[in-house]
Amino acid sequence: MIKKGLLGLLIAAGTFMGCQENDPEVALDQQSKVDMSDFYVHTDEYEAKGTSKKQKQCYSMQVLNRQLNEIPGLYKKMYDVEYATRKFINAKGKPVKGGGSNGGDGNSSDVDVTPINDNLGIINIPVYVHIVYSNSNQNISNAQVTSQINVLNQDFRKANSDLNLPSGSTFENDATDAGIEFTLAGTFRYANSNTAWGTNNAVKSAYPPITPNTHLNIWVAEIGGGILGYAQFPGGNSATDGVVISPQYFGTTGYVSAPFNKGRTGTHEVGHYLNLRHIWGDGRCRQDDFVVDTPSSDGPNYGCPTFPTVNCKTTDMTMNYMDYTDDACMYMFTDGQRNRMRALFNNGGARASLIGN
Repeated sequence: MIKKGLLGLLIAAGTFMGCQENDPEVALDQQSKVDMSDFYVHTDEYEAKGTSKKQKQCYSMQVLNRQLNEIPGLYKKMYDVEYATRKFINAKGKPVKGGGSNGGDGNSSDVDVTPINDNLGIINIPVYVHIVYSNSNQNISNAQVTSQINVLNQDFRKANSDLNLPSGSTFENDATDAGIEFTLAGTFRYANSNTAWGTNNAVKSAYPPITPNTHLNIWVAEIGGGILGYAQFPGGNSATDGVVISPQYFGTTGYVSAPFNKGRTGTHEVGHYLNLRHIWGDGRCRQDDFVVDTPSSDGPNYGCPTFPTVNCKTTDMTMNYMDYTDDACMYMFTDGQRNRMRALFNNGGARASLIGN
């Protein structure tokens, strides 16, 4: 026979558990549980094969691989950023609104993601541009700088005039306005006899970032080796935070070089700065880019591929800014990428300090 006191405790416990099930705060906490089982940071080096065509080269992942070996604790910092990103997105609900064929291969599924409501409105990022030049061509004009800022604003607001999604593709449901804008806060010019700066952040050491916690710093300097640009992901050292782009791939006018003359190197690298991985996950079907509405792929696409291009049994989103296609053939972010970027700006997020400056 159960004593009255014990019976009362059991009833109270049952009542408390029942209340927990109906408590929206508890339900939200349960919904926010984060699966990190697929998380990775270090990636395979990707070597393009079988073509001599001029190809896009972003060195962000190679730089990250090196920094992981050199900087104690970087993996943990990036893990924490990823955990916070997923927790924030999960807490806003399961933003999936449907599925269907992924553009023609018959074996894949495309997931449409709903933009989360984070109550942040239009996010403005102030930008400092550091022009480091060894000749007059590299000392790019103010007009060229302005053209790159304009491209960033158009691409991150889905205001680009070249948006041209394939007819009949469900990708047309995925193109998004990320709600992020950029304001030029200052341009700095430095004459230097160094003709190539490489990818070891030497240009940042020579000309350190200005208030990187409140401003995006972009160095326009010749990298060399045919490398277009590289960026630092959230969680890295503030002394090297920002983006480096070779001058001939920066903006749309002046000293620019086709087919990378439409400012999309800037869009791509700022995407990395805002925590976007390459569209193929740098893992040849084995790793993901952590975005549910970008299909898996086995590697980058180059040039202007004919749609559809199928890899990993899915149709590649070759027009995504985080692929390697020519500037003229990339023209969208997805809703999932939007959510991932904007998660950085919530209270306590890795890029939250950029807001309001």
